[in-house]
Amino acid sequence: MVCRSISRTGCPWTSGSRNAEFQVCCRPATKEPADSKDARHLLITVQNAGDKKCNVYHYPYVKIGDAQGPAPVIKDSSPDPGKPITIAPGEEAYAALLVAGGARDEYEAKSITLTLHGSKLGSKAGEPIDVPMPVDTLYADDGQLVTYWTTASGSALDFIMSK
Repeated sequence: MVCRSISRTGCPWTSGSRNAEFQVCCRPATKEPADSKDARHLLITVQNAGDKKCNVYHYPYVKIGDAQGPAPVIKDSSPDPGKPITIAPGEEAYAALLVAGGARDEYEAKSITLTLHGSKLGSKAGEPIDVPMPVDTLYADDGQLVTYWTTASGSALDFIMSK
């Protein structure tokens, strides 16, 4: 798994001016079928690499390749969508991403960008982050979906594995 380290002045997930360090990683959850080169289900991981607690809000804005917009959120993937997820130093938060949901207009993607939500729904915290690709090429379509952040990777994956 390849990760990208990010350092910023001002924790991007909370108010204040403290320094924040975090890593963003993306890995395939499964390949379907088992011998396939395609990765349809991805797990996005944000790890707090700093020394202070930070919050992640709502869900990540994720854009795969040249998609027209970010992947829509699975609305029922959080029991409390307004409540932030607090991650202590060294801890992680997860969101699952369905790359291809069987919709039309499949395309090849060579990049993933992620933008964090601010505390207010619809706001953004910082600039887009280039997320390391888990494979050389993703085969995406217009059926992409993303989950809310959670501290349990299995919980995030449950919402996309049946799609």
